[in-house]
Amino acid sequence: MRKVIVCTFLTLDGVMQAPGGPDEDAESGFEHGGWQKPVTDDEVGTAIAGWYEHSDAMLLGRKTYEIFAAYWPTADPGNPFTDRMNSMHKYVASRSLAAVEWRNSTLLAGDVVDAVRELKASDGGNINVVGSADLAQTLMRHDLVDEYRLTIHPVIIGTGKRLFADGAIPTALEPVSVSTTKGGTIVGVYRPNGKPSYDTY
Repeated sequence: MRKVIVCTFLTLDGVMQAPGGPDEDAESGFEHGGWQKPVTDDEVGTAIAGWYEHSDAMLLGRKTYEIFAAYWPTADPGNPFTDRMNSMHKYVASRSLAAVEWRNSTLLAGDVVDAVRELKASDGGNINVVGSADLAQTLMRHDLVDEYRLTIHPVIIGTGKRLFADGAIPTALEPVSVSTTKGGTIVGVYRPNGKPSYDTY
């Protein structure tokens, strides 16, 4: 069975919105787009490259798909991610798109939860969920996430979309690997491990 892996860049206070640039996602008046680059380093890039070693597909929400589809087809071919992003299969969850034009993209039909369950049961490598905040919330609510791969950067934003938003399902996480880069970014891989346990001191 294929794994669905949520791959997300976060601020220290858990914001995932618009890490890549000021105009990436200004929804709800977000004014902090582009927060990631000033607080990243080469070790982060190496870790992110590793996230794709055993994955052959991405699962994207509509907004992230449109951002990627506008950038990667004409991105610098010298960027080691350019060919990978264009050649990987992209599964797109959207209620408003009628078609997807980016190479190797498929628009999921019907209910997204049912569609992702079918994807997980199909043959192939891991499926990375990149960005796609609303889609990630849906997958978490329906217990469809097998792993979280997170970079947690040393900056506090205060507002914006959060991966673990209000109403997130209480979940215990098993750390698979956790390290800190020279620039202070935490690179963590975690797997859901049932419900949290509770105790007292």
